[in-house]
Amino acid sequence: MSGKIETGSIITGKVTGIQPYGAFVALDGNTQGLVHISEITHGYVKDINDHLKVGDEIKVKVLSVDEGAGKIGLSIKATEEAPVQQAARPKKPRKRQAAAAIIQEGDGQQGFNTLKEKLQEWIDQSQREEIKK
Repeated sequence: MSGKIETGSIITGKVTGIQPYGAFVALDGNTQGLVHISEITHGYVKDINDHLKVGDEIKVKVLSVDEGAGKIGLSIKATEEAPVQQAARPKKPRKRQAAAAIIQEGDGQQGFNTLKEKLQEWIDQSQREEIKK
């Protein structure tokens, strides 16, 4: 492995192989690294072949160098500016969330209070049925 490749450096390399988990990139005549599928681009990558092909010259950033194992971790997306995300629209509350909001905002007479009132009626009804048995 070449000693001149350092973590954080940006290098131009050539794609030499593609696997489902990533792409192998030749950095020089003796050194090769791996761009994991999660480092191909910003966002989700289902198939690497949609983004890269063997022979492509690409710019990569060195994420890690493991001299002992002879592995170099690379990233393409680290060389690109992240896309601007649009502000998320506020979501409509779900029914349960809406019910909780009514209870919090209300005067205590709405929401689950009706269950409290019905509870005693259900207990009385249950006791009457037990007496009939």
